[in-house]
Amino acid sequence: MNSSLSYFLSILWFVLWIVAIVDCARSRNPNKVVWIIVIILLPFLGSLLYFLFARRTV
Repeated sequence: MNSSLSYFLSILWFVLWIVAIVDCARSRNPNKVVWIIVIILLPFLGSLLYFLFARRTV
């Protein structure tokens, strides 16, 4: 039971990470390169920060 929950959360996290990178790459955000670096270097936290702060300002 615990391993399937862990697997599900890992897949969910990976999808969030990919969506954040693709969304940032398609956006008109002037700090696009900085955000992509943040998302790649801090996968979970970077993705959350992008959706909370950067996406709201564009």
